[in-house]
Amino acid sequence: MVARKNMTLRLPAEQADELEAVARAEGISVSDAVREAIAEHIERKRKDKAFRDRLRAVMERDREILERLGR
Repeated sequence: MVARKNMTLRLPAEQADELEAVARAEGISVSDAVREAIAEHIERKRKDKAFRDRLRAVMERDREILERLGR
C-alpha cells in the first residue's frame, strides 16, 4: 500500500466548483484530479532549468544552516 499524507486545501468556491465539475466529467474523484494536477506541476518544475537553479541555491543555504546547527 502506498503511504498517504492527509492535507487540507482551501480553494475559492468558484474554483472548487470547477474542480468538482472537471473531476465528474473525467469520471475521477476530486482527490485524484488534484493528485494528477500536482504530479503534472512537479514534472514541469523538474524540466525548468531556472527552477532547478533556484532549488540548488535553497539546498545550499539549507546545508549551510544545518552544518552550523550541527556544530
